[in-house]
Amino acid sequence: MSRSAVRRGSMYAVSAANARCRAICWTPIWNKDRAGVGLEHLLLAERVADSVVLAVDEEHGPFRLTYRLTWDESWRLRDAELVVATERFIRSLGLRTDGLGHWRRSDGRAIDELNGCVDIDIWPTPFTNTFPIRREPMAVGERRQFRMAWVFAPGLTVHPQAQAYTRLADRLYLFENLDGSGFRAELPVDEDGIVLDYPELFRRVKANG
Repeated sequence: MSRSAVRRGSMYAVSAANARCRAICWTPIWNKDRAGVGLEHLLLAERVADSVVLAVDEEHGPFRLTYRLTWDESWRLRDAELVVATERFIRSLGLRTDGLGHWRRSDGRAIDELNGCVDIDIWPTPFTNTFPIRREPMAVGERRQFRMAWVFAPGLTVHPQAQAYTRLADRLYLFENLDGSGFRAELPVDEDGIVLDYPELFRRVKANG
């Protein structure tokens, strides 16, 4: 890990520690051969989230993802900082958005491919499912489509992806990936609209163990 990355990690930890925050953890369950291996520890404060994800990728092996997200009072993302570390490489990705569908990298270069994307979706974490749920409240039975900036770790690639959400009940949503894969999942959420368990992918770790 570079010194600058270490400094960034320390800064995030300090900023979260100085704010009133909530700790949320998930464990990955998508790989049955590595059941119980990995964890996400997320610190959620007002308009900011700092998280560390420990996971295993089929190609690159164990990796650590740290990300920091900030958003406005309407849950429109404004900044995303991500760093991935494996035994072979360290990669970082910085994104800036105006909340209206225009994106830039941290060096100021425009990302035209993401035009029209308002929300971010990061793999592997269930937290970012919260953004469309909180940003556009839906009535029970309502379905809406979204154009997401989809970030895939450990490679930290980013491209647009079409998704849909349907509110099935007060705290239950149907997620659909509209990329042609046919993937869909029912997502129970807590009182803050944050995913509890993501079938076949993530399980919330109870605070009391």
